[in-house]
Amino acid sequence: MTNDAHDHELASEREYLADLYDRLDAKRARVKAQYRAALGGPIDVQDGGTLVARDAEVRALAQSAARLDVADQGLCFGRLDALSGERLYVGRLGLFDEHNDHEPLLIDWRAPAARAFYVATGARPEGMRRRRQFHSLGRRLIDFTDEVFGRPDPDSGDASPLNSDAALLAAVNAPRGGGMRDIVATIQAEQDEIIRLDHPGVLVIEGGPGTGKTVVALHRVAYLLYTQRQRIERHGVLVVGPNQAFMNHIGRVLPSLGESEVVFMTVGDLLPGLNVTAEDSPEVAHIKGSRAMLDVLAAAIADRQRVPEHPLEIPLGDVTMQIAADTAAWAIDEARASGLPHNAARAVFRDIVTYVLTERGIARIGRGWLTRDNRDAWEKVRADLLTDLEDNERFLAALDQLWPVLEPQDLLAELYTSPERLRAAGADPSLWREVGTAWTISDVPLLDELVDLLGRDKQADAAAEQARRDETVYAAGVLENMVAHEDLMDDEDRLLAQDLIDAEELAERFTERDYRDLAERAAADRDWTYRHVVVDEAQELSEMDWRVLMRRCPSRSFTVVGDLAQRRSMAGATSWAEMLEPYVPGRWVYRSLSVNYRTPAEIMAVAAAVLAEFAPDVRPPESVRACGVQPWSRRVAAGDLPAAIEEFVAAEAGREGTSVVIGPPDIAGVVAPSETKGLEFDAVLVVEPDRILADGPRGAAELYVALTRATQRLGVLHQHPLPAALSGLAAR
Repeated sequence: MTNDAHDHELASEREYLADLYDRLDAKRARVKAQYRAALGGPIDVQDGGTLVARDAEVRALAQSAARLDVADQGLCFGRLDALSGERLYVGRLGLFDEHNDHEPLLIDWRAPAARAFYVATGARPEGMRRRRQFHSLGRRLIDFTDEVFGRPDPDSGDASPLNSDAALLAAVNAPRGGGMRDIVATIQAEQDEIIRLDHPGVLVIEGGPGTGKTVVALHRVAYLLYTQRQRIERHGVLVVGPNQAFMNHIGRVLPSLGESEVVFMTVGDLLPGLNVTAEDSPEVAHIKGSRAMLDVLAAAIADRQRVPEHPLEIPLGDVTMQIAADTAAWAIDEARASGLPHNAARAVFRDIVTYVLTERGIARIGRGWLTRDNRDAWEKVRADLLTDLEDNERFLAALDQLWPVLEPQDLLAELYTSPERLRAAGADPSLWREVGTAWTISDVPLLDELVDLLGRDKQADAAAEQARRDETVYAAGVLENMVAHEDLMDDEDRLLAQDLIDAEELAERFTERDYRDLAERAAADRDWTYRHVVVDEAQELSEMDWRVLMRRCPSRSFTVVGDLAQRRSMAGATSWAEMLEPYVPGRWVYRSLSVNYRTPAEIMAVAAAVLAEFAPDVRPPESVRACGVQPWSRRVAAGDLPAAIEEFVAAEAGREGTSVVIGPPDIAGVVAPSETKGLEFDAVLVVEPDRILADGPRGAAELYVALTRATQRLGVLHQHPLPAALSGLAAR
């Protein structure tokens, strides 16, 4: 294409994109006007259904407006020219000509018609003649790159096919910002296949550093929300990552694609009310992460269900009864046999003990004069005894001693601080700690498990229901009072308050309404279930972690992202089948990504040498580019280390992009390798690699992670001789 032809095409494309933005602005204005009208419209306060419908409409319009708002940056990023002559523009969302039979003006990148934009190649053009990729700054089209499939058409003005990686390389070479960017304009064929994979169960995406597995998983969520919105949106999507820095890094990808019904959490956030970041030692975390902890928790609960060492005396009227060991043992057996959680089964335990006490009490009280033939008298004595037991302090204390109401945090804290209780539960003595409530990330799945094992107290639930009934009775009294003050003599046909609303409806009017959005409600509700769950850095999750996540998604619809070679946790996965088969046997599929889009070849060669040391069977991903800058190393004296770090930080501060210093966390200004998992920086300085490696297999994995965070420049500072795997670094 000649320069004049190129300029003419560029002007034409700018005009087309300007029209798309005009239509976007008009559509956005209409939706926002509808939102304001719905928000401020009249409401029939007597019709609860109208209010609910209004709230649903307002939320739907707010979501539509949010999706339109994200399209300002890169609304349209490419064009497809089909062999048939059809021309399709591809972008962040779909736009149609409402005055011309809804002719498509812009195809949503998730639509089937847009797939060729990502998968067409010279060998398999998918019926396409050309792919055009736009390069924009804000709303302004700067330039475009054409890729012609097969032999170019001389009549079209196309030159020979251009480099198909031009847009991709421009994206991966661009300086990093404060968070992960979407790749919607540069999705590659192997990534697109995974994003659009039609599999209802668990999809495992494994890939080495820089292969884009995280961003592919997030785009898969956007694709699923587009194709299955009704099924997924009402319950939302949960995204689980390794730490808060990582969650902040990826948190804007889905909103940038117009999706907001997503909850982001770490494992330490999975139980509402807790935000845990502390870690156990690797050995203790391994113990807590094992399924064997299920037996420990069950035994810890059973240890609190006890028979008395000596009979417990319970005064009943004029007699004193006893709860003996045989009575308690019978009640425990019946309560356990009910299959109910501990707190719910307390009602069974209480019923059995109550039965024994009342039957024996009746026999004692009625000795010599009362028989079962005298039914009325017998039932009268029974009713008196039951009434006495309801608020009998000795009886209630006995119940708390023999079958107490237990809370997850109390039970686990008391277990950890008591060597005797640990021993009774068959737990490893290393679980003992001085402060029971000093929660760690490994405790969260145990606490969550205990929520189900303990359950709720049925009597507490009954009290809540009674409170609701009391509110209804009070509301009925309010209505009666209103009617009593109506002057019925003035107008016999006037409506009474009771004609407009009944007592139960009036009581519900005073119930606080929940106006939080889905993400807020889901994050605060332990029993919320999601339609899809994304798990990143999944190789770190323990067996107990997986139990929590499976409870959160009964449909077992997961996108699992990880790299077994980067596993640092002793409790983590050594194989995907080991973790997944117990939950989704035969319902999980595996896909791998083999191309490194982030790490340049010069840096990946250094990381690959470390990988070969601790995981020789794992093949490192192949980098698509070189940066032209060789990684370096510098040996310094102990006293010179802080100054050398400051020198690196100062040098990078004057450059565009991001940088980080990674190393042992006891060095000032240094970030631990585990805190950088999943993140990327233009420049990375790794400090004291020998100390990172000293932590065995975990240390080798952490050094591999540290070395693969850089997209442009990598340096290493060390006081002692370099590990053998890094001996090839050029000295500075």
